[in-house]
Amino acid sequence: MMPVAANYFDGRTSRAHHVYLEVVGQIAQLTGDVQLECPLDQLRVSERTSNKVRKVTFSDGAYLEVSDPEMLAALANLLSATGHSDSLIVRMQQSWRATLIAVVSTVVLISLLYVYALPAAAKIVAFALPEKVERALGDGALTFLDEHFFSPTKLSVERQNELSTRFARLRPVEDDSPAYRLLFRKSKIGPNALALPSGEIILTDELVNLSHNDDAIMGVLAHELGHLHERHLSRRVIQSSAVAAVAVALFGDVSTAVASLPPLLLDLKYSRDAEREADAYALAMMEKNGISSSALADLFADLEKNHSASNPYLSSHPSSAERIMFLRKGDQDGSRLNKAAQ
Repeated sequence: MMPVAANYFDGRTSRAHHVYLEVVGQIAQLTGDVQLECPLDQLRVSERTSNKVRKVTFSDGAYLEVSDPEMLAALANLLSATGHSDSLIVRMQQSWRATLIAVVSTVVLISLLYVYALPAAAKIVAFALPEKVERALGDGALTFLDEHFFSPTKLSVERQNELSTRFARLRPVEDDSPAYRLLFRKSKIGPNALALPSGEIILTDELVNLSHNDDAIMGVLAHELGHLHERHLSRRVIQSSAVAAVAVALFGDVSTAVASLPPLLLDLKYSRDAEREADAYALAMMEKNGISSSALADLFADLEKNHSASNPYLSSHPSSAERIMFLRKGDQDGSRLNKAAQ
């Protein structure tokens, strides 16, 4: 095996010594400017890299540098003859096929984490948030909304009390029904309703006036209560600022999460799954209280037909044919069950 020419550095000065590396048995021998012997098992050989320089380090910190292409090939042959082999990772780094597979696998893994793991983690964190954190989120959001999009309600006190009292009398879907506070506001951007993480459900005058009957309003409020029950807005905040949300859960610093909430409110379109969960909650609550869910379906259809273009913000319950069909079907199934029970 031909000797390998290299530069030797003693680890104490920057001077390069020209030497030759040979292996005799299990002993590495240096000749040239430096005469040295060292057992092979005491040497550390660096991985192959793109800069085409490899280091052979001795136990005392001294090392060899090999950079000449021919000497690199000779070093590889020498290492192979002594039983040394690169790790699996190093060998994969030298293969474009393995690199391509690694890149594709990374993209797929990140996509799966984003689509499945992040929402699941957001749900866990949202349900673990302390009440003071949700209160801070809601207070900041309500202040923002009142400054930019809402004004004091024009509904009479009697009308507000009528709606509040009726909804408060409805039987909850489950024993752990979320606490809420119903607020009325006049909206600058059309009919709407939304729920804040702190438990406020905001109902606009425009939506009340648009509804043909109070059954529809009860359905809207039940839908928003469903968002509260599943903590949908908190989960969206967490997904949009995952790192900040973890800090919120651990340390209670809500400043970053509060700052991220107003932009979400400007485009509050929940995922399809979130809307299905809220619709299912509303349907269950309406059935439990003998209210036809068709009233809510009619209101969604009216919003879809007449207000979708003029109401681009805060669309917390965008209607769709699938959702309207779900509510109407639920009403029909409920009616059949009631007749069978009678």
